[in-house]
Amino acid sequence: MKLTIRDIAEMAGVSVTTVSQILNNKGSRFSEKTRKKVLAIVNEHHYKPDYFASNVINRHSKTIGMIVPDVTDFFFSKVIEGVESYLNPLGYVIILCNSRHSQENELKYLRELSHRAVDGLLLATPNVLPQEYALDSGFYNNMPIILIDRGLNRRDNGRLIVKEYEGAYQAVSLLIKNGHTKIGMLKETTGYYQLEERFNGYRHALKDHELAFNGKFVEEGDLTVQGGYEASKRLLRHKDVTAVFCGNDAMAIGCYQAIHEMGKRIPEDISVIGFDGLKLSEYMIPKLTTVKQPSFDIGFYAARFLIDTIEFPQRKVPNKVFETKLIIRESVKTLTKV
Repeated sequence: MKLTIRDIAEMAGVSVTTVSQILNNKGSRFSEKTRKKVLAIVNEHHYKPDYFASNVINRHSKTIGMIVPDVTDFFFSKVIEGVESYLNPLGYVIILCNSRHSQENELKYLRELSHRAVDGLLLATPNVLPQEYALDSGFYNNMPIILIDRGLNRRDNGRLIVKEYEGAYQAVSLLIKNGHTKIGMLKETTGYYQLEERFNGYRHALKDHELAFNGKFVEEGDLTVQGGYEASKRLLRHKDVTAVFCGNDAMAIGCYQAIHEMGKRIPEDISVIGFDGLKLSEYMIPKLTTVKQPSFDIGFYAARFLIDTIEFPQRKVPNKVFETKLIIRESVKTLTKV
């Protein structure tokens, strides 16, 4: 039979209110002896609060809704891990929704979650929200929300921004400093993902080093291994390309495969740089030079900001800027200058 707060109170010889306040970290007025006695019983019997029941009383379900475009995407899997690492110790769980790159699905999940008594929402989206779902629309009056959207939707606070431009600029500059002048880029297809800052960093690095931008050296594809493979096959028809900057690490994996099938070697024949800094990039052969962005931290801070919004609705949520870091490994060759 499941243990209740009343059972714990009887076993400890205290009131139900005392147990409730100690479990909710509001028991500072009770003695340390009383606290230890209650918590010992809780631990011995592996007591877990009934959040459905407490929702009726406190209007808190300890449940967070989260919508991401692709649960299998390496980047979002780390974001989700960061979210859970912050929420789970606080007793929260997430309802995870996979929009499958569809804004229609995204909006459907927003409506569904609004009827499921979640305490708040985390929405990872590269879309501008329609007016009826905009942050100032009133839709979120009883359901706090934090966006993971690279600052796309306008707001004064709660923006999570990664210095993607700087990271891309440093990556391409590294290739140039190593003697590369014919540098290709694999970028996202126009559509669901928009990583323009990475593309801008690529173009501006070329310009600042007095190298001409050549549109033939830019190929689009899905931000997946398959997308990187197919885009690389097209890009590498240009035999003078000596280096490739990939929109993310998944595309870099596909690029590795395409280069291998051509009978070429990395970095002896073609240098490759990725973006994301995924753990698996350390195990690629050769190890991938990449721009690391703190995907875990993005999720962690998004969750932290959301809980702050839930618990302190009058407090202004800050903005957070995340640095990137160029991780130099073994996939870039220095060309001999003539």
